[in-house]
Amino acid sequence: MRFLLTNDDGIDAPGIEALYDAVQDLGECLVVAPADVQSATSHGITYTAPLMAEEVVVSDRMKGIAVEGRPADCVKLALKELWPDRFGPGSQPDLTLSGMNAGANVGINILYSGTVGAAMESAFLGVPAIAVSLHLGDKSRTSYRRGAEIARAAIDRVLEHQLDNHGVVNINVPRTETADAPMPPMRVVEMNAAPGRDSYERRVSPYGQVYYWASGSGMEFTHTTPESDVEALLERCITVTPLSYVLTDHPRVQTWKDRLER
Repeated sequence: MRFLLTNDDGIDAPGIEALYDAVQDLGECLVVAPADVQSATSHGITYTAPLMAEEVVVSDRMKGIAVEGRPADCVKLALKELWPDRFGPGSQPDLTLSGMNAGANVGINILYSGTVGAAMESAFLGVPAIAVSLHLGDKSRTSYRRGAEIARAAIDRVLEHQLDNHGVVNINVPRTETADAPMPPMRVVEMNAAPGRDSYERRVSPYGQVYYWASGSGMEFTHTTPESDVEALLERCITVTPLSYVLTDHPRVQTWKDRLER
């Protein structure tokens, strides 16, 4: 297997290095990731600036290509240019892995997530993708290494089955705060579509300028949805949610036809 590894926290983030260590024996890996933090950039891409790309050595185990762009930029550039340059014209990876994100991507956060956005771009271009995120509790106690080991076990389970070339599987690993944390149970669940409870703090700068700072944990929602990704993750389960980039609301297509096509 040949696979692309990317993320939205930046190429030097602990999550991508931990996931690289956990999955490198799956096959040949090309790392293409943002040069800096691109969290919550969703599926945005860059049109009005060049995408600077540079080979970097992240550690004695991992090197890759740092792109001054967003996560979806990284995947699009990798599949259109960097991958064929490395492996030959017309070639594509068998899989894209996006992560491991520092923070859960469940519920409405899926729509904001650069991690998921990168996976969606890959699926849109015909390469199946798995997005991986780690729910953070006490950041000082988080074991990225163990979280990545748990993620690898989940990835292996997913890869036992044929993946749709245009499909995305979203995996979230529950809080992992010890190096020997037990393997959690796995649940296949829907996305919680409840709005978040996040808000903004109004502040005033020393110069009298008013500004607003986003507040909230990102894991507080207006209501719960039984059997959804949010509830399962809070119950310390690995959550698995299949996603699609097709946004057509099919049940309402006929409704609008009846209203407008007269």
